[in-house]
Amino acid sequence: MNKLQFETTLWQQGITRIAGVDEAGRGPLAGPVVAAAVVFPPRFFLPDVDDSKRLSAERREQLYPHILRSCLTHGIGIVAVEEIDRINIYQAAMLAMRQALAQLNPAAQHALVDGRRIPNLNLPQTAIVKGDGLSFTIGAASIVAKVVRDRLMRDYHRQFPQYGFDRHKGYPTPAHLEALRQYGACEIHRRSFHPRALKEHSALL
Repeated sequence: MNKLQFETTLWQQGITRIAGVDEAGRGPLAGPVVAAAVVFPPRFFLPDVDDSKRLSAERREQLYPHILRSCLTHGIGIVAVEEIDRINIYQAAMLAMRQALAQLNPAAQHALVDGRRIPNLNLPQTAIVKGDGLSFTIGAASIVAKVVRDRLMRDYHRQFPQYGFDRHKGYPTPAHLEALRQYGACEIHRRSFHPRALKEHSALL
């Protein structure tokens, strides 16, 4: 598979600053949604980069510094639980991606986006379904977003050790749901996400 096919099409049009953008954290019951945007020099490629979900946590951590050293610029967008609950998780993910792209310096000329187009983006964009596995640049962004979010959740684990955020990162695993039933919800649980255990303790949010 040629993971530079989308980038190559743009390079051939004279577009050199191509940002890949992706988010991590739509599905969890707790914690922020995080997005990353990265721009690489034209024709740069790291063969081990793939969709972050296909890589182990250890491999993502190994690739993370290589990606940041190799890229021309990168940006991180973080939308907290309070904002997720206010505007919904879809809008929060789009906001995080716009934030990440806005941090790029120099600015991108075109964005390759995993999944759907980003609304209200003042930048040409190409939305690619399953783009994190098809585009090198999006795959790199998916790794950065995942590593940043996982580290944030490990930090939250130190504050709320009873939930095991260091293991499940806020996703609705059986262990997480059992912790919710046992301890109730904490301040980083999303009010707008209502599995039964979270609903039972909504008064604590």
